[in-house]
Amino acid sequence: MAKVIGLTGDHAIAYAAKQCDVDVVAAYPITPQTIIVERFSDYVANGEVKTEYVCVESEHSAMSACVGASTTGARVFTATSSQGLALMHEILYIASSLRCPIVMAVVNRALSAPINIHCDHSDMMGSRDCGWIQLYSENAQEAYDLTIQAFKIAEDPEILLPVTVNLDGFIISHCMEGVNVISDEEVRKFLPPRKAVYKLDPANPITIGALCFTDYYFEIKFQQEDVMKKVPAKVKEVGEEFGKITGRSYGLIETFGLEDAEVAVMCLGSTAGTARVVADKLRKSGKPVGVIKVRLYRPFPTQEIVEAVKGLKALTVLDRVATSGAPSGPLCSDVKTALYAETEKPLITNVIYGLGGRDISPENLEDIFNDALRTADVGRVDRPIKYVGVRE
Repeated sequence: MAKVIGLTGDHAIAYAAKQCDVDVVAAYPITPQTIIVERFSDYVANGEVKTEYVCVESEHSAMSACVGASTTGARVFTATSSQGLALMHEILYIASSLRCPIVMAVVNRALSAPINIHCDHSDMMGSRDCGWIQLYSENAQEAYDLTIQAFKIAEDPEILLPVTVNLDGFIISHCMEGVNVISDEEVRKFLPPRKAVYKLDPANPITIGALCFTDYYFEIKFQQEDVMKKVPAKVKEVGEEFGKITGRSYGLIETFGLEDAEVAVMCLGSTAGTARVVADKLRKSGKPVGVIKVRLYRPFPTQEIVEAVKGLKALTVLDRVATSGAPSGPLCSDVKTALYAETEKPLITNVIYGLGGRDISPENLEDIFNDALRTADVGRVDRPIKYVGVRE
């Protein structure tokens, strides 16, 4: 039976992982994700779970232990942030290439230097093409729901890829909300124990991770790309199945007000909630604006984006990441690539915002919507990239 509990985003993730009957957790603490693995270690110490909790000396070791455990057929979970994810970078590719269905919470945080513990998406965007499925949460409820769904997506025999569940550092990770949770029994019915198709077993030895040069490496990478094509349909299928239990269905993107919008803002994570509030206010004053939230970032939901922006005159894509020297932020670059072959597409502006945890206010977003309306009115983009909230 469902109930509402007060949980921070970090606590919601730990609670979801507990309900998913995880076999192995290997983790190293780093702010602002530490609370996730601390809370999970409480579950282990209290005997509430039978999980093997592996304390390691670094995030590189944590992901290495996760890969080893996953290849034995175990259900595996970990969490990290920022420099910790950067330290894992080498092993992220190994996890996806070995088709290890690991689930990892990434509490998004800025990368050093200078040292900063607050939110932006630089950490995950630095590893955006590592072969992992990447989901972004808007709030603690989504962080809880997506964690449970992530195991089902990752362990599906047609997928077998690792998944990250991203949540904005401190904004979601440390803020308490009323979270609707389902019972342990309902989670177990939705997510039965993992049945590994291939696993390391001394009784039935197989080789995993063998040397592979010019003879087969290319084909293996092609197969990884091929399986990524199956992911969007599986994410939608799992999101709809979850909705039948909870009343909360999930797709690849979520839109607001697009039915008659002439301009829209697109973003990831917690900013979507503020953008919807501002869009709702502007729509009540007669301004035709809308919001597009991208929930599945990798693989990129190209077709859904193409369909969503049809009829828009202008689109502003918000990137919470600094990509020095790039023509635009990563989300905006993906959007421009997705729309390149379309004959009719909106004028696109890229906004860089919120680096190092700097707040983006409703007033900032109202200005962004009004700028998009001016762009649509004059029919051209005057500044392709704008920095909002920075002292220039």
